[in-house]
Parts: sequence; structure tokens; C-alpha cells
Amino acid sequence: MKFNYDVIVVGAGHAGCEAACSAANLGSETLLITMDMNKIAQMSCNPAIGGIAKGQIVREIDALGGFTGIVTDQTAIQFRMLNRSKGPAMWSPRAQSDRAKFIETWRRIIENTEHLSIWQDTVNKLIIKEHTITGVITGMGVTFTARSVVITSGTFMNGLMHIGKTQLPGGRISEPASYGISEQLKEEGIIVGRMKTGTPVRIDGRSIDFNLLTEQTGENDFHKFSYLNFEPRKLKQQSCWITYTNEEVHKILKEGLPDSPLFNGQIKSIGPRYCPSIETKIVTFPDKTEHQLFLEPEGETTHEFYLNGFSSSLPLNVQLNALQKIPAFRNIQIYRPGYAIEYDYFDPTQLKHTLETKAINGLFFAGQVNGTTGYEEAAGQGLIAGINAHLKCHGNNEFILGRNEAYIGVLIDDLVTKGVDEPYRMFTSRAEYRILLRQDDADMRLTEKSFKIGLASKERYRQLIEKKEHRDRIINFSRNYSVKAQYINSQLEQMGTSPLKQGVKLIDLILRPQLTVKSVASIIPALQDQLDKIPNRQEEIIEAAEILMKYEGYIEREQMIADKISRLENIRIKDKFDYNSIKQISIEARQKLARINPDTIAQASRIPGISPSDINILLILLGR
Repeated sequence: MKFNYDVIVVGAGHAGCEAACSAANLGSETLLITMDMNKIAQMSCNPAIGGIAKGQIVREIDALGGFTGIVTDQTAIQFRMLNRSKGPAMWSPRAQSDRAKFIETWRRIIENTEHLSIWQDTVNKLIIKEHTITGVITGMGVTFTARSVVITSGTFMNGLMHIGKTQLPGGRISEPASYGISEQLKEEGIIVGRMKTGTPVRIDGRSIDFNLLTEQTGENDFHKFSYLNFEPRKLKQQSCWITYTNEEVHKILKEGLPDSPLFNGQIKSIGPRYCPSIETKIVTFPDKTEHQLFLEPEGETTHEFYLNGFSSSLPLNVQLNALQKIPAFRNIQIYRPGYAIEYDYFDPTQLKHTLETKAINGLFFAGQVNGTTGYEEAAGQGLIAGINAHLKCHGNNEFILGRNEAYIGVLIDDLVTKGVDEPYRMFTSRAEYRILLRQDDADMRLTEKSFKIGLASKERYRQLIEKKEHRDRIINFSRNYSVKAQYINSQLEQMGTSPLKQGVKLIDLILRPQLTVKSVASIIPALQDQLDKIPNRQEEIIEAAEILMKYEGYIEREQMIADKISRLENIRIKDKFDYNSIKQISIEARQKLARINPDTIAQASRIPGISPSDINILLILLGR
């Protein structure tokens, strides 16, 4: 039995799993401490991964050598690519997963990862000496030492659940809360706040009249989360179902508001604005007569369903009475009601971009403890925290992703620069460079960076090089191959596009909105021959080549803008100013700059309340 490690990860949610695996796969002796080994990577809310912007994060995790994408592909019971009607910058993969198999698959990965051990226990004290973390003490009284510690406790720190007037201590239904760490870190000067989230009722599918619901099937094409070359969707695919609330439902919910913890003062913390409870919806939108609900399967064989859109902390009888007014649920039987949970989080402006705390050397935070919401945001933070916890142990350089390199970079920069006043959720609108951060090319952006630090495997890097070679070969062939009008005009007219007046390069045809690489290949054998040379992942590589050709101008223009902004990212100002003594800038600017102590001029410019004139003054003081 070992008691001394390089890295200790506290908590085995999505952040903890990615943190532990990344540190261990880089070579650090790592210990993952969890309350329950049977709840590793538990999907506390809906059993789905991905969605708008979140799907991009999962593809980035995979490109870097993480496991969330692999686990999702192996346990998917429905897959959809959202926003296909929009441009590729907005395409977002999303999958329903089998909840039980998701946990089982993650546990199998963790138990078979070299350098990674598991200890089932709670952590209620950190060992801190001279502002440096040196280990943890568990509820069993066991002391483990480490050079880096990553806290990924999710909603468990001082967790308190609400179902009407009933309050239950816990981090998740039927699971105990964690105590001690928040109080200790407050004494160390860490700012601690409270947030709230919620989850809906779980329904027994045998009590649902599916004939009264609208079916939503998944897609079964080549798209998946992981860039590794294996067949996804091995499980039986399931449908989701759509229904709506109605005025009778709203009437019952309104009558129950006096007993709602959200509206009677029982809950005082801030909840997620972008995933509101059903009672919040009827108060915020009093004129709406219905709200859409999605019924989502929890697994391949279970009867348990998740009612997305009906998160609630109302009393059990109010939830049941309201649901029974939805025709498909008139005979409803549930497994458990919806509930709200309050929990502690740490102000993320107290972190560096590595997710290491500024106040305590070697201590990292990742996931909901940083004020975020969502498995994907947590997993992305966990991966970066695990990498940097390893690098910290071994005296290596930091690993940081820029806003123009990854949605994960946007996420972390937003957290440490702007902070949070509500649970943070990633959206494509938060990224300035959406065309550069497409889900199809996360491997092109990130895999080589990860390979250089030793995380992405040789096989993953080999597949990247192979993909790039075939992609670029198709593009170069299309640029150089000439097409004569007399040979293809009749086929072009059949395809609904105008005939050629003269010979053109092949790429000119591909750029037409009505045509695709595949449709053009069907009438030009030479192009089909080029496509047939792709040995693996043919559809994925063809799509990557087509996007680069069709959107080349947009991509180049956005890259130019990113390059200009990156000049400010290279002007480092950390610890160069005594901000409180700079009288030329506003008091608000002085206070915020002193508190956050930004790394660069670009980061300073993104702090809320910092004006362009404040930035100009800093540049003048730097002699620029």
C-alpha cells in the first residue's frame, strides 16, 4: 500500500476522471480518491454528452488524449449532430449514453491505467505548509502525501438538497456531502461562494403512453466523438421523445410556488440561467402556454427515463399532480422526484490559467468547484488541471490553451479573467473564433501539442498525420485538376446546378452550394480514384477537406484577426505593475487588475470593467 504520490485527485466525477488519467498517463504516480467506486463519472443529471459548444469541448478532450469521447462512443444509445442546417462552425455532436455502462466503461479505463490507484474514502482536510499543498487527510484518518492535489468535488462540498420544504444534506440523492475543505480554504484566504443546480423527475417508462409523444430518432452516419478509428454505437439505439406542458400544468405549478424553495427564500444561491427549473420558466415567461419537454432514455435496457426541461425543487405532490396533466403521463409512476442542490464553489479568478490556485502552491481546482455547470466543461478543466498538476510535480513548463486554439481555452480564460456570477455554461457565442474552433478539426489544432508533452499516443498522432496527408492530397488535386465543360454539363444540369461556359478547376465545382465532394466525384472518375485511396475514416477525411475548401476565405480572415490579437497575448504584464499606484486608471480598474493580476495585456483587456483607455495607459507605461 502506497501513501506517497505525485498527484492526488479528489473526486471521481468527469473532471476527476480526466484529471487522474491525464496525470497518470503522463507518468505521475496518481491517486484518485472517491466516496464510491461504483459511481465513477456518474451522470448526476441527464445521461447525455455534448450539445451546442459542449460537443466541441468533448472532441477537444479526445484530440488531446482524454477519454470522455471514447467512453461516450462506446456507450452511446443515440447520436445526433446538432445545427446541421447552419455552417460547420456551429455543428455540435451530442449523444445519449447508457448511464450504467458509462460508469462501467470509465471504471474499466481507470482501473487499467498504469500509475493510477483508487482509494474509496472522503477527504476532509488538506495538508498545507507555508502556502504549499503537501497532501490530504481522509475521513478514515489516512494521510496521503503528494506534490500536487486537484480538487474536483462537484456539488458535494457542503451540499444541501431541496424537495419542497424537505432539506437533505448530500452531494447527490442518497449520497453524503463532503465537509471540511471549504472551511479550511476560507481560512487560507480562498473566496468561497454558494451556487445551486437542479435535476428533474425520473420516470418509469412502463407508465408512459408513448403513442401521445413525438418520437425523435438519432442519426447513424460516420460522425462520432473520438478521432480514433473504431466503430462507435455498439449498443441498441434508442429514441428520445417530445411533449409539452400545458395551461393545466402551469396552473398547478403556480399554486405550488409558495412551497418552492426557489421562491420562498429557502434557497438563496444562484442557479443556472440557461437551464432553468420549470417553476422559473412559468414565472419568467407568464404568457407562454406551453414549454417543450424531452423524454430521454437512461440506458439500453432500463425503463428509467429523464424528463429534460422539467427540473424542479417543488414538493413531490406538486410535481406529480402537474405531470399527470400531461396526457402521456396521466398514469405516471416515478423513481424519484426532481430536486435542487446548493453547494460550495471557489471564485475562479483566484486561479492561474493552469487551474492552479494563486494562493496555495500545487493546489488545483477543476469542474463545478470553479462555478461551471455541465459534464463537458468539468471534463475539459479536469484534463488541463491533471496535465498541469503533473508538469508542476516534475518542474516542466505550463500547458495552456489560447482562446484561438480551443473552446477549452475560452472556458478557462473566461473563468480566471471574468469570474462567474452564475453557473457557467459554454456557448459558441462565447468564442471569438468559432470558424477556427470547429468540431471537425480539433485533432488538427490540438493533437500535436498534446503529443509533444507525451499525452497523446503515437497511434493517435500517426492517425492525425495520415488524415492530414489524405485531406491535403484531395484539396491539392481539386485545385489543380481541370474540368472541360463538354464532358460534364449534362450531369451538372441533372444535379440542379448551372452548366459550365468554359473549363474550370475542379475546386470551382466543389465550391458551388449545390455540390459536394462526393457528388462531384460521382461524375468525375479521377476524383473518385483519389477518394478511394483513403484507407480509413474516408467520410471523415472527405468532410474535413470539403469544409476547408468551401470555407477557406472565412477561415483565413478569422485567422488573420486571431493573429493580430495574439500580439497582445505575447505582451506579458504579470507582476510588472503596482496597479493601486497607477492613478491614471479608474479605481475599479485598479482593484480588478490588482485582484486578478493578468498574465498579458490581452487578458487584462477581457476583464469586465477594464476600458480601452486603461489598456492604452498600461501600454504607454510599458513603453509601447
